[in-house]
Amino acid sequence: MSQLTVEQRYTIQVLKKEGFSQKVIAERIGKNKSVVCRELKRNSDKRSGEYRAELAERKCANRHKTKPKRIGFTQKIKRFVEHLIEKDYSPEQIVGTAMLEGKPCVSIERIYQHIWQDKRKGGTLYTHLRTQGKRYRKRGASKDKRGQIPDRVSIEKRPKVVDEKLRVGDLEIDLVIGKNHKKAILTINDRATGKAKIALLKSKSAEEVKEKTLEILKEWKFFLKTITSDNGKEFTLHKDIAAGLEIDYFFARPYHSWERGANENFNGLLRQYFPKGYDFNLITEERLKYVEDKLNNRPRKRFGFLSPNQVFLQAINNDGKVAFIT
Repeated sequence: MSQLTVEQRYTIQVLKKEGFSQKVIAERIGKNKSVVCRELKRNSDKRSGEYRAELAERKCANRHKTKPKRIGFTQKIKRFVEHLIEKDYSPEQIVGTAMLEGKPCVSIERIYQHIWQDKRKGGTLYTHLRTQGKRYRKRGASKDKRGQIPDRVSIEKRPKVVDEKLRVGDLEIDLVIGKNHKKAILTINDRATGKAKIALLKSKSAEEVKEKTLEILKEWKFFLKTITSDNGKEFTLHKDIAAGLEIDYFFARPYHSWERGANENFNGLLRQYFPKGYDFNLITEERLKYVEDKLNNRPRKRFGFLSPNQVFLQAINNDGKVAFIT
């Protein structure tokens, strides 16, 4: 009998809350009634009796950690791991994907060991890692002269519902700068689902940033609600962006990059393909689209290893509401 998936556990949570019987729940998820009965008994909150998919996942994971077992790094598992590495999955994403698909896999640490062993032998698996083993020093704030944008509205006035990441349409926006500050990539991500759009800019001018933002968000306009950026001068025309998209525009506080944490993380993922020092003149529209699709289809731990595209589609079909957060 295969293990319940994250999606099946969330289905159990929703149907149980709506009062459906265990028999009906079992039919909906394609399992025997005994599976649902055992799941509710083992993984519900012992104090309240409430069943929550997130808690059930944690309990299941903890049991698997303590369960005495050892999976050898067989040739079949090695091919599976290397196939996903070459698709730019991280070791953590590989293990999470294996769990979702019910496939055997080795630990995250063992996958890293395999990558470094491959590198010592002259292999290239390590080149598919996000940082390729390098560590980057974050830009210091001592020389930052940001925060001089007129009519800016602070993030402190942003609706609290945005922090909950329960709805589609609350965006974060930023620029990733190319070599010698020539050209830039505009990055925009949805806070709740992680789905992102990227576009190549010829410059960091506020006018071009405004025009490109309005262009790539045109098809999303009907469900957009807010957008948040840092205090770079490239966002000086924020009022035009807000008016064009009919949304509210907010600015994070200076030196508070964590207030746009999802965007900061996405930019880090993007740097895997366009590292610091990369000449953005070499980027084609085809390459940019390939990377955008790649990142939107990579599994994310916070979504139970579903991809941003999968979570986005679920939310759109659910009146813009994200069914779960992890």
